[in-house]
Amino acid sequence: MERFNIPITKLDEDRRIAFGWATVVSRADGEPVVDLEGDVIDGNSLEKAVYEYVLISRDADEMHTKFEGVGRLVESMIFTREKLEKIGVPVGTVPLGWWVGFKIDDESVWAKVKDGTYRMFSIFGAGRRVESMV
Repeated sequence: MERFNIPITKLDEDRRIAFGWATVVSRADGEPVVDLEGDVIDGNSLEKAVYEYVLISRDADEMHTKFEGVGRLVESMIFTREKLEKIGVPVGTVPLGWWVGFKIDDESVWAKVKDGTYRMFSIFGAGRRVESMV
């Protein structure tokens, strides 16, 4: 499995919102994804973590260092096989993972998103590494 990342997909410059995949657990073809840290995240763990984040925080940070006033989550959807089937999207047409939109409040961070300095989202959290059985 090659390491996988997806750049920010869309910018709404009038609203200062960046959209894209925060993380992907498997490609549209079902191939599991290894993230840039070398980890594979299972869909159930991701879904649980995302719901906790949305309930508790919804704040964006800058490079996991500046934590206040950077931005706010305005769109969030966990794509699972079951959800794709329920909303009528054929499984295999989009990746499985977490799609987000963030309103960027910090002027300097927004400038870095627009000029491509910040090209993708990066999720932040703590976890426990376990040896894969695959």
